[in-house]
This record gives sequence, C-alpha cells and structure tokens, in this order.
Amino acid sequence: MTIEVAHLSLTPPVFLAPLAGITDRPFRDLVSQFGAGLVVSEMVASQEMVQAKPGVRERAELGFGDAITSVQLAGREAHWMAEAARQVAANGATLIDINMGCPAKKVTSASGAGASGSALMKDLDHALTLIEAVVGAVDIPVTLKTRLGWDDNLLNAPELAQRAEAAGVQMLTIHGRTRCQFYKGAADWAAIQNVKDAVSIPVIANGDIVDSDTARVALAASGADGVMVGRGAQGKPWILAQMAAELFGAAAPEIPRGQALVDMVRGHYAAMLSFYGNELGLRVARKHLGWYMDGVGTDPVLRRRVQTSRDKEEVMVLLGEALMASNDGAPKNSEEAA
Repeated sequence: MTIEVAHLSLTPPVFLAPLAGITDRPFRDLVSQFGAGLVVSEMVASQEMVQAKPGVRERAELGFGDAITSVQLAGREAHWMAEAARQVAANGATLIDINMGCPAKKVTSASGAGASGSALMKDLDHALTLIEAVVGAVDIPVTLKTRLGWDDNLLNAPELAQRAEAAGVQMLTIHGRTRCQFYKGAADWAAIQNVKDAVSIPVIANGDIVDSDTARVALAASGADGVMVGRGAQGKPWILAQMAAELFGAAAPEIPRGQALVDMVRGHYAAMLSFYGNELGLRVARKHLGWYMDGVGTDPVLRRRVQTSRDKEEVMVLLGEALMASNDGAPKNSEEAA
C-alpha cells in the first residue's frame, strides 16, 4: 500500500513520529535503514531556527540515503514559520510538517514563545494563518499533525482538517487524544474516523500504536490510510519495518540478535557521539542504550555501568557483554512484546 502526497509515494504507510530528544538524525537514519515510509524530525521551534539558536538547527538536519524525511516546525507567528520553512526546504527536506499537537505546557502556555502546538486548536483562525504562511513559502508538500481537540468540549479536529486541506495541506496525522489528556488514558482511534470522513487527503492514525496488533486495530477503527509510531520504536528501530511486513506485505526486516544486535547498537552509539560530540553524545546515548538493554534483560548492575561510564571505549566493550547477557542477545521486545 502506498500513500501519494503530491509527487511523493510514501510506502510502506508506517511512519516514524517526531519525538523530542529521540528522533534525531542518528535514530532516523537507523530506522530508515530497516525501512519506513517516512521519518519525521524532532519538533523545531521556527523562530529559534531562523535566529540560529545553538542546538536548534541540528534538530532539522537531514539524514543520508533515500529516506523521505519531514522536518516538523512549531511556532506562533506566521513570519517565523514561513522563514523557517524556506530554510528547511532549501536544506533539502522532502516535506514540512506543522505541529499543532504538542501538549507540553512550555509549548502551549501563553508566556514567551508558547501558545503554539495544540494550543492553536483553540484559535483556528490564527492556526490557518500559520498554515497559509508555510504553504505559501515553499514548493514542497506541507502536512499537519494535531490532536482530536483541546479537551472533550472542543473536539474540532475535523473542522481544522477541512480548513487545512482547503489551505493546501496534503496529509494529516491525528493523535487520538485531546491536549488535556496529554498521554493519559487510551488513544481513541475511532474518533479519528471523523477526520477521515471530513477530508479527501490522506489521514494517518497516531497514539498507542506499538506493534502490528495495535496498528491493525487502529486502522480498522479509524479508517486511516496509515499509522505513525512514536514511543513504540524506542529501542526497536526495526519495529516499523516489521509492522509494514505483517500489515502490508513489505519485505520483512532481519531483526538483529546476538552479535548482530551488539554491532547495531555499537554503530548507533558511535553515530550519536559523532553527531553530538563526545560530551553531549554520552548523555544523549544513555536513554537509547537503556532501551536496548531493557529489550534483552541486562543485569541492573551491568546496565548501570554502561549508562554511567564516560569512557566511550569502555562502553563499546561493555555493550558486548550487556547485550549478550540474556536470552543469547535476542531482543525480547520485538513484535511479540512490542
């Protein structure tokens, strides 16, 4: 199955969601190597991007190879959104995604650079000025990611979707919760059907989709054209390709086990150190290494040694022991435990 967005064919329709501090270039590259129809950058603050605030432009840095990469922009002012869109398009982004779904208080609060993300669902007229500014600024496709609404009394995703489509947005991703739910409770995939019925452009379901079983139920309940996977990919960069194989008949990935898993994680670790530099890279890597070790049941004492060592060569050695320590290095959190 393929999703057509302008001149692009997005296949398989299993996409990597934007996750702050996680979907950086090294992780996106790794997921892309296994197979994903689309990978999305961490959320990039548009004004900070244009003003070259340290550390912001790196979030929008594109990966290598043939991966279709979308850069997600957030903001409150049309000027900065348009300027940031021009920059990332000039840098080679395949698509631009507009964030109107982030529930974080620092993003949605009215102070400072806030009142963006899912807060824009409270003011659709203003939200449309941002969409129109981005669509008008670039020639590449623009997509939108949002939630069902602000709260249970303002479930206006279908209206926003219709207006966004009329303004030129070419694909929608809907997280099946309201902003006020944050990540509590269960995603309401059936409610996404209301958005699907309201528009003619592709709609992607998001929220609590962690394996083929949940994806299958989400697709049936929502009528969506594809799924977007976020937290389910943590420590399992192959899970999107595995889901695509089981749901859509794509080529099945070879899930790394034993020494292959060790080699993959070592490669990911080295890529993070190269991308961020040793000091920051060591800190960023800890969470990823922790998820990998969770997958094979690494002994807690050994896990702590891996995550607290500041010697990259020592970590490389310890990873061999840590990832082979249980179950012959076979990931417990592949499909059967995703």
